[in-house]
Amino acid sequence: MKVLLKETIDSLGIIGSEVTVKKGYARNYLIPRGKAVYSTDQNRRIFEQEKTKLDLQIAKEMELAEEMAKRIEGVEVKIAARVAEEGRLYGSVTVREIADALSAIGIEVQKRMILLTEAIKNIGTYKVPIRVYKGIKPEITVVIEPEL
Repeated sequence: MKVLLKETIDSLGIIGSEVTVKKGYARNYLIPRGKAVYSTDQNRRIFEQEKTKLDLQIAKEMELAEEMAKRIEGVEVKIAARVAEEGRLYGSVTVREIADALSAIGIEVQKRMILLTEAIKNIGTYKVPIRVYKGIKPEITVVIEPEL
C-alpha cells in the first residue's frame, strides 16, 4: 500500500515522500497517528501545493542535523566495565550505556540513533556511528576501560 508521509520517519523516509508499506502498518499505525495519508490523486495535489513549505522544513531539519553532526563527530566516550580474564567483559556494553555516557558529557541522543551492530564484549577502542538524519552518520569513539 502506498502512503504519503506527513513527517520524517527514520525507517521509512522524509516528509512528503511516497513510500510502500504493509496495509496493517498503514491502517493501524501511520494513518491513525497522523504520520501519513493514503496516496491518492487528491492527496498528491495537496502535497504538491505545500511542496515549498515541505522543502523549507526539510532544509531546516538537514541544517539542524548537520549542526548536531559537527558537535558529535570525533567525541570520545569512556566507559568503565567489570573485566574478567584476557580483557573480556563480564557483561557487555550496550546502546543504553553509550547513550548514558553521551548524556553525561552534554550530548543528548536517543538510543535508536546509535548504530551499534552488536554488543561490545571486550575492552578496547571502538568506532560507533550515530544516525542523526538520513545519510548523516558521524562517528564517535567509545573506549572501554577496566573498572577499578
